[in-house]
Amino acid sequence: MYAYTYDPETGGILLNDSTPLFSKEPRPVYAREMDILGFDQQWKYDKQDDFPYMWAESNVYWYRGVQAAKTRGGSLYVKPEIEYLSDADGKLAVPEGETLQPVDLETMCEKNRGLLDVLEQMTVKKIFDVYKRYRKKLDCFHVAFSGGKDSIVLLELVKKALPKSSFVVVFGDTGMEFPDTYDVIDRVETQCREEKIEFYRAASHLQPEESWRLFGPPSRVLRWCCSVHKSTPQVLKLREILKKPDYQGMAFVGVRAHESLARDEQLTQKASRLWNKDEYGYVDFYGKVKGQITAKSIYEWSSVEIWLYTYAQKLLINDAYKKGCARVGCLCCPMGGNSKADFFQYVNYRKEMEPLVQIIIESNGREMMADNEYIANGGWNARKNGNFLKNNPVGHYSENITNGELLISIESPKTNWQEWIKTIGSFNIRAPNEYSIDFRNKHFPFTVSIQKDGIVVAIAERLLKENPDFGKLFRHVFRKAAYCVQCGACLANCRFNSVSFTPNLSIHNCRNCHECHNISAGCFAYDSLKIPQGNGANMKMTINCFSNHAPKTEWLSQFFELKNDFWAETGLNQPQVTKFKTFLKAAGCLIEKDVFSPFADLICKLGWESESSLSLMLSNLAYNLQIQWYIKNMTTGQEYSKAEIEGMLEMVGQSKGNISSILYAFKRLCDLPLGTVLNFGVVEKSGKEEYLTRTKTCVSDARVILYSLYKYAEACEGYYQFSLARLMDNTVESAGVSPAQIFGLDRDEMEQFLNAASVKYPEFIHVSFTHDLDKIDLREDKSSQDVLTLF
Repeated sequence: MYAYTYDPETGGILLNDSTPLFSKEPRPVYAREMDILGFDQQWKYDKQDDFPYMWAESNVYWYRGVQAAKTRGGSLYVKPEIEYLSDADGKLAVPEGETLQPVDLETMCEKNRGLLDVLEQMTVKKIFDVYKRYRKKLDCFHVAFSGGKDSIVLLELVKKALPKSSFVVVFGDTGMEFPDTYDVIDRVETQCREEKIEFYRAASHLQPEESWRLFGPPSRVLRWCCSVHKSTPQVLKLREILKKPDYQGMAFVGVRAHESLARDEQLTQKASRLWNKDEYGYVDFYGKVKGQITAKSIYEWSSVEIWLYTYAQKLLINDAYKKGCARVGCLCCPMGGNSKADFFQYVNYRKEMEPLVQIIIESNGREMMADNEYIANGGWNARKNGNFLKNNPVGHYSENITNGELLISIESPKTNWQEWIKTIGSFNIRAPNEYSIDFRNKHFPFTVSIQKDGIVVAIAERLLKENPDFGKLFRHVFRKAAYCVQCGACLANCRFNSVSFTPNLSIHNCRNCHECHNISAGCFAYDSLKIPQGNGANMKMTINCFSNHAPKTEWLSQFFELKNDFWAETGLNQPQVTKFKTFLKAAGCLIEKDVFSPFADLICKLGWESESSLSLMLSNLAYNLQIQWYIKNMTTGQEYSKAEIEGMLEMVGQSKGNISSILYAFKRLCDLPLGTVLNFGVVEKSGKEEYLTRTKTCVSDARVILYSLYKYAEACEGYYQFSLARLMDNTVESAGVSPAQIFGLDRDEMEQFLNAASVKYPEFIHVSFTHDLDKIDLREDKSSQDVLTLF
């Protein structure tokens, strides 16, 4: 909310009432973190934990207003390297042997008193106004408490805003919390009891080690753990407290924009569309927990304000922060941030982390690099499916199109499909093995053949294409039947208490609201364990498309100048020619017999180094498996060390030789105008280390987005109707690559492009946006080639 500067006098931070451009999420640095990094070899300081000495912004450490040091690299097992920084005169900013003084917390807080008071008053009023507006409409209010700095501040503000009897506190115990977090929970629970505030703990019936083996380790994409271990238990606990399955409640949560942006920019941008900002503050009416409104009361607070308020109010501080942990979520969290964060967790909580690390090692079903490098460098959290999971039953479930029918084969179903199908509509038995389902006043016939080891389901593909909503739900039914491990997510989503697992699966009095289908791919276990079919299954053999011969700018320049004569004039050797042709074909610039394509003619007319030309080529290149891997696995704006990318590639079965080539090719691509003009990516070097970043592109032409949308629809087997939410969801496996992912666009940018295309080119596209509902219709009689005529 406020901008800040560092204060040399106190060693602290000063707020000012100017508009902040961006918060780098500063955090205090205590002696224990400094000892772990080795700062005690450079400077002198007392080994006390009452006062911090420094502030850290990501990997940069500030002391009394100057940048004193920064770290680079590191991994789960390896300490980050330290670089001590110099001033403009080339002298160390903080001299070696300097005796460091702790931050003067009292004076710092006094200097910030005025703005902190205003911030508190505004937020307390916001909380009370939201409560006053909804108290007669809802069954309960609760504070979602995690034991971290944000929830500690949030609870203090709610206590100041509301009567103590008007809300409860719920701690979602994942079983993977830091040991220091449990100490905070015990103390806060005692405080709440003394203040007559009800405090509850909610936990899954599955222990983490059990769920990690059932689902496979979670990852950045496969975040089943948040629902299974956090949101589901909290919903079920509130139902138990209120004795009302369809309760309507409000959760006060400590979500902040700055921290979310720092952790995952795309997720923040996606979520921001669902937040309705009004005079009462940020309220989420469309959260993933049905029946629960979420109030993000400290959404605009920065970490600076959180820490200043914590010190000013003398609130509890989770000891994990003093040990160098920037966040105190779950141990072994795939969203934990970076390798340095993994290192601090492992150094401080090795005993607690080791069982989960061992599961990661044991679950890996292929030969690993030496010393488990893919674990050390975070490669394990890049998993997108069940490939390479040891003991994952290959062939347990499959979907195939044969002779105009979708065939679903399931070996040894875990639950009864005839129960799950009740959640779609009225279920009818027409004859032995022949069934039909009524969905939105339409009848959908299908067959289920009993096999020795399972079942085979058959339904006309035409019905699914003509009714995509039904097709999705129909697939979900059999995925649930095949994979359900009774994690409880379906129970939590059903507000009518229609789903039961006691003693076996039973669906009764179903209202067909389909909320039990509002789960990734229909079932978290399926989503996490699925085996990709088609090209994805052979990724190990095909991802290294360019070897060590990715194109150079001069090759492309000569190619577009000489056209078909290029091959006679080129001085390239045969391997270079072969791989350059691979690139050009993927870009759409070569057709049969290596002839200069009509698409390449268009690129020449536009100027091959123009933004539009490069964007169009990238839209095509996104379907080359190697470039697609960069796009789908490297989060836009996130810096990756070379070691991190090596771990991620090893996770999808690449050999050391392939990995080296894939890394080298990324650098070559970034050296092209794709990188220097379109801003596709960048490779930077620091000392001996290289760091790779895929950056937001400079695309500005709505026709390019329209072209890539048609490419997306065509790759998805001709589905020309979809939602913007689907385009923004990078967690869904798809043959098509969303333009949002290709170009690194957020939802607002995508909406602007879509609206512009709809206005300018209504013969190609129609879009509508209403609240959280959105619809994109492409003309089925048009194609991506037709879009090119607009140029």
